[in-house]
Amino acid sequence: MVRVIQGCEQTQQVVELLARFELSYESDVDELLGVWDSHGRLLATGGRRQALLKMIAVAGDQQSGELFSALVSELIRRGYQDGIETFFVFTKPQNYHSFSAVNFRLLCVTDQVALLEHGPGLAAYFRRYQGLRRTGDNGGVVVNCNPFTLGHRYLIETAAQRVDWLYVFVVEEDRSSFPFAVRLDLVRRGVADLDNVIVLPSGPYAVSQITFPGYFLKNSAQVEHQQHQVDAQLFARHLAPHFHIYRRFVGSEPYCQTTQRYNVALNTLLPEQGVEVHELPRATSAIGAISASQVRRLLRQRALNKLSQLVPETTLAYLLSPACEQTVRWGDSPGRH
Repeated sequence: MVRVIQGCEQTQQVVELLARFELSYESDVDELLGVWDSHGRLLATGGRRQALLKMIAVAGDQQSGELFSALVSELIRRGYQDGIETFFVFTKPQNYHSFSAVNFRLLCVTDQVALLEHGPGLAAYFRRYQGLRRTGDNGGVVVNCNPFTLGHRYLIETAAQRVDWLYVFVVEEDRSSFPFAVRLDLVRRGVADLDNVIVLPSGPYAVSQITFPGYFLKNSAQVEHQQHQVDAQLFARHLAPHFHIYRRFVGSEPYCQTTQRYNVALNTLLPEQGVEVHELPRATSAIGAISASQVRRLLRQRALNKLSQLVPETTLAYLLSPACEQTVRWGDSPGRH
């Protein structure tokens, strides 16, 4: 019977079982389950963090499939109770068939990780935005816009001049200072005059925490490298073909080394999968290169007179409104620009 892990002793059993499979224990789970035999030996374990299943391991002498299936099914059942419809899991490439056997679908696979989903997932995402599909020589931009700046406007406007239709995917995950609903609205307002620009949420399929396969990789450099590969594959193999995107536009990054490495990776990975990458120079103002982090800093300092040099009128109106003070979350990680 699948039960909730409780107490230090049971948690230590989980740590030891995971170690046998070279998996790391991570405490940031909404729930952690286990299955024991009549002698108190832990036979299987698995956890869930929101929509991501993780740390799933079954003792070698119990890998017949029945125990694995019961564990995964219980994790999903409990997730349904929390209102989650689509679940994701990372596993090693040689193990992904085990998840395929319990109705997970493979999204992408690299040399070290495979990403699968269970539930309506990508098909439902495409159905939701079916009316936005356009044929042509189309381009794509993935932005966080925390918040939307004149730099984002320059990137989008310049890219839109080079394609028939430009899709702007706004990162949907809420890990930024400005909530997703606000970021999406500011982007839509900021490009409303550009007739060939289509703005839509990214879902969990671009620069999402889902795409960080951390718990069974050995170091942060490995995690970042695999994240880049997964992100590139999701875009090139799923988003790009569906929306007829042949070019991905990115802005140069003079400040953030993480984004610099991401751009380098995209320049290598996407052309291999049929998507051109165009890196456009960062827009500048009288006070330097324009960045969302600079806007957040000035907003924190209440240097409101300088913001008009960095953001369009639509963003400025929001930044000066009472709603901004009520919604901005300064304690959160600002995430990608």
